[in-house]
Amino acid sequence: MKRTFASILGATMLAAPMAYAADWPTRPLTMVIGFNPGGSTDIQGRVLANVMEEFLGQPVNVVNQPGGGSAVAFTRLTNTEADGYTFLFGGTTALTFTPIITPVEYEIDDFEYLAAVALGQNAIVTAADQPFSTFDEIIAHGKENPMTYAQQTPLDEAIIRAIAEEEDLDLAIVPTGGGGGMAPLVLGREVDFAYSGGTHAQYTPTGEMVVAAFMSAERSPFYPDTPTLMELGYDYSIEDYRTIIVPAGTPDDVKERLIAAAEFASTHQSFIDITEGNTFFPVVFIGQDDMEANVRRIRAATEEVMAD
Repeated sequence: MKRTFASILGATMLAAPMAYAADWPTRPLTMVIGFNPGGSTDIQGRVLANVMEEFLGQPVNVVNQPGGGSAVAFTRLTNTEADGYTFLFGGTTALTFTPIITPVEYEIDDFEYLAAVALGQNAIVTAADQPFSTFDEIIAHGKENPMTYAQQTPLDEAIIRAIAEEEDLDLAIVPTGGGGGMAPLVLGREVDFAYSGGTHAQYTPTGEMVVAAFMSAERSPFYPDTPTLMELGYDYSIEDYRTIIVPAGTPDDVKERLIAAAEFASTHQSFIDITEGNTFFPVVFIGQDDMEANVRRIRAATEEVMAD
């Protein structure tokens, strides 16, 4: 089998609107984001919070809790009361990959995956004024020179380490707390190249940053000429969804209300404008049944790959 970490599954729309408790919430909510301010997840999350606030009729306050590729935020969520007032917005690789390679204080059954509102766009980026711009040129340069790479998650680091070993590169890894920490390192040429979960969309239109390759299984519709790692001969890809996640045991009527808010956001022009127009993520709506299945499918596939 191929050593792919995942493969993209087409988004499935929720079949029909659900009934929900119109009297919930009765107080402000907290959205936890597992990365520093300024990255793509944070940018999307803050607009999403505003739209959900419009729908729910209560403030939705954003709290950034970076660390471990959002593992710290997920640990916080396990210690939160399952009442829906605190929920997480972010990607799913901290569930489908991180627990396999490092001890964490949570597992996939500790949470419920209510709805995805955007597809992840995982990229390898570099500064526009570097002596390389494509991934092949990065590899060629690395065969002759020591290089540095800025990571954001255990998964992107594992993929790059595997490629560096395969290509016999002398590579140093620099950890960051998210796209907000990655961007100044790349633009200041303090690292040679880096992982970007979407922050690159703020800098590619200005010509400051270039996307060398995508880690997603398919090319980004916003960068149709940029190949994936798989197209370049490296059998690795990342399937990721920007998802609303709550602790297991959250009441059904509360979950239905949050899902309805997510569906509302997926059609709201301000969320679409920021997510697609600013961070270059395709907006989707994937309901709970499909997201629960996606998380478990990707986790099982990743465990099989890692065992190989």
